[in-house]
Amino acid sequence: MNNLVFQEDRPLDLIAVGRLAVDLNANEIHRPMEETNTFTKYLGGSPANISVAVSRLGLKAGFIGRVADDPLGRFILQYLGDNNIDASHVVVDKSGAKTGLAFTEIKSPTDCSILMYRSDAVDLKLEVTDVKEEYIKRAKAVLISGTALAASPSREAVFAVLELARKHNTVVFFDIDYRPYTWKSVEETAIYYSLAAEKCDVIIGTREEFDMLEMFSNPGNTNDGVTAKKWFDFNAKIMVIKHGKKGSFAYTLEGDQYTGAVFPVIPVKTFGAGDSYAGGFIYGLMQGYDPGKAMEIGAASASIVVSSHSCSDAMPGIDKIERFIEQYDGEKAYDVEQI
Repeated sequence: MNNLVFQEDRPLDLIAVGRLAVDLNANEIHRPMEETNTFTKYLGGSPANISVAVSRLGLKAGFIGRVADDPLGRFILQYLGDNNIDASHVVVDKSGAKTGLAFTEIKSPTDCSILMYRSDAVDLKLEVTDVKEEYIKRAKAVLISGTALAASPSREAVFAVLELARKHNTVVFFDIDYRPYTWKSVEETAIYYSLAAEKCDVIIGTREEFDMLEMFSNPGNTNDGVTAKKWFDFNAKIMVIKHGKKGSFAYTLEGDQYTGAVFPVIPVKTFGAGDSYAGGFIYGLMQGYDPGKAMEIGAASASIVVSSHSCSDAMPGIDKIERFIEQYDGEKAYDVEQI
């Protein structure tokens, strides 16, 4: 059962909030980064990737964030426009802050790493005044991502989004997206994540992320049902707890449980799965599907993206996802261009 209520008379389906960055993915794979000579530039950042994912699936997406006043900032704005994502509330920051960069290393299908450059990152310069009540009122749902809570003034801007969303019955999705390098301590992370989670309708994270989130309230708990119950006592209506290759499990406020489909593949890389999964899952829920069907769409999207070199560029449309599910033939390498 999908118990979410979306305000269907609103022009925007989803507004994502937070990190707009650039991924530089190694072209020479199966080698360490020090032996890599060239990289390909893509849009990056979890909420940015999710906004692309839902847009490719046919939803109308918008964004609240900040970009640097430099060529990389202009690249991001152009990419959003090219993917039909409303960037009217993306502010060009004049402070000299820089676009966050992620260099990726692809040593093997299972041995991948990311080298982040986020000193004075512009996405964390988002201010409360950048959040406009009228814009939130135009959306059926908003997506917040955990990294935007890591520092002020972005942290306060996210809480402003949450307050306005609750005021106007805008559904709130929370992708936990824990990135340790962004935070001062795990204790700080747990406190601010918990405060945000209390205001969210749908929370998506890995078992490890929920362990961190509950380090004060449920220390040592690894029971998904106990985790779900905690957040149902606030505003949550659907909880998704991911267990890697074992799949994902969804819980609803009414007591329904769903085991998500899995589509194991031999990947090109390991990153990008979470963003594509979230995009597919959000799309499914906004189509009125039950969480099980929404998780199937998310899992198939994730398998397609990890079979590709990029994250944002590889986000599939619903036709490709449906063909992948129909053609899926076990754990192997898939040529996603042929699907």
